[in-house]
Amino acid sequence: MENTPLARKLSAFVTLTDQERTALKLLFRHRRSFAAGRDLVHQGQSEHATYILSKGWVSSYKIQPDGGRQIVDFQVPGDFLGLRSILLRTSDHSFEPVVEIEAAEVRLDELLDVFKTTPRLATAILWAASRDEAMVVEHLVGIGRRSADKRVAHFLLELGARLSFVGFADKRGFDCPLTQYHLADALGLSAIHVNRALRQLREVGLVTFRSGRVSFHDYNRLITEAEFDPSYMDQDGPLLT
Repeated sequence: MENTPLARKLSAFVTLTDQERTALKLLFRHRRSFAAGRDLVHQGQSEHATYILSKGWVSSYKIQPDGGRQIVDFQVPGDFLGLRSILLRTSDHSFEPVVEIEAAEVRLDELLDVFKTTPRLATAILWAASRDEAMVVEHLVGIGRRSADKRVAHFLLELGARLSFVGFADKRGFDCPLTQYHLADALGLSAIHVNRALRQLREVGLVTFRSGRVSFHDYNRLITEAEFDPSYMDQDGPLLT
């Protein structure tokens, strides 16, 4: 099987057997491309599929009664889109591609069949969902307790760690199609505060976010300043062999 971002991600939890890799490959039968700005799943939708993101970035968000948007998180290659929502009667939030993306559409019966035939793979997917939940908890802590500078720095470090996990980043940085408005909506800040925080981080020689690229200038010091502990992402190696 090709070494997809999802396979690389799940391999951090379980050493995949040939049977499990074959079962995982079946989830990629229905590959599609989606244009930027057009929801894959919208809030309140029923009878929808889940998706596995292979290429590009997606934002998951909720719309408030007054029309305001709160971005819950961003999805990167290797992530599921709507894994929880497929088990609910209606989707509780929307998924919008930030750029043109490629994703595999997975119906509920196909997913349950994989769970039935390869229980270890099902456990690995549950681990991935639990890891996503842990990141949302960390975001709540950031919004409630971290200063704007630390909130922005911590989030950029988290994105870098997630992308390095699937081969799209290193300690020098990563390509990032997000705007300051995306970051503002995700971090509970105004665009002005995000701009100010990024400028301060740049001026003290820690990180630059410019022209679609996040560049880490002093990775270790940035970790210290942001009080970033990546243990909540559980990326230390397989638990099951």
